[in-house]
Amino acid sequence: MKRQNIDKTVRSGFLLVALFSIVALSLIIIFLFLEGIPILEHVSLKEFLFGQYWYPTDDPADFGILPLILGSIYVTVISGMIAIPLGVMTAIYLAQIAPATVSQIVKPIVELLASMPSVVIGFFGMVVVAPFIQQLFNIPVGLNMFNASLMLAFMAVPTICSISEDAVFSVPTALKEASLALGATHFETLVRVIVPASLSGICTAIILGLSRAVGETMVVLMAAGGAAMIPTSIFDPVRPLPASIAAEMAEAPFRSEHYHALFAIGIVLFVFTFLFNLLADHISYKFRQVGEASL
Repeated sequence: MKRQNIDKTVRSGFLLVALFSIVALSLIIIFLFLEGIPILEHVSLKEFLFGQYWYPTDDPADFGILPLILGSIYVTVISGMIAIPLGVMTAIYLAQIAPATVSQIVKPIVELLASMPSVVIGFFGMVVVAPFIQQLFNIPVGLNMFNASLMLAFMAVPTICSISEDAVFSVPTALKEASLALGATHFETLVRVIVPASLSGICTAIILGLSRAVGETMVVLMAAGGAAMIPTSIFDPVRPLPASIAAEMAEAPFRSEHYHALFAIGIVLFVFTFLFNLLADHISYKFRQVGEASL
């Protein structure tokens, strides 16, 4: 009887923790919508989402956030194109190819990079990488979309690599030995057996890595250039959604049109990240089924 009471207490405690997380998230969402929706009294939803000009302090003000949305999408896609291959290939190398001594040295370093503060990475991109890119490509400014994408990829690679390495390493050794016993080469075993069996974990790693890139503020604020315009080149300065909120919230008068517009940007960013995670979870579930089928 005493043990049952303890189990019931523990279950109730975990339930309260879970409910606290749900309530906290719900309150944040409610507050976000309460402060963001009033902007629709001054501008239509179509003009807000697809307007090409963001001049919130002009008279009359322009509240088009299409350049900010495109800036976020482009920076995330480019950083993903850089980070995903590097992170996954490094993970496969550490888990299946590298000698044990090399893996024991490299993996802690990668995990240490994952804990590096974003402001340090943004400062590095602004002071070191930006002048290098400007000189290398002979462009007017080094604070641009490409620079921000590189820094976000630098942030995402350790997360993708660390979690993917654990996923690849957790594949049963019997699968690898059976493939080799049937005459497959080490490369064929990696491509056709080990990677498919660990796809679910790799997808989870990619989700977590790119989720950090989608909502990152300091790096894009410091390295992207801060220009609220539609980019035509990867070397154009951009201002993603999180950077706009961070840069302008302190200057927006309380409960003004500008204030409500920034909260509306927060709603768009929330919806954007929610849809991204929903899609990523769906893909991860599909790959999990593929991995289970291969087992």
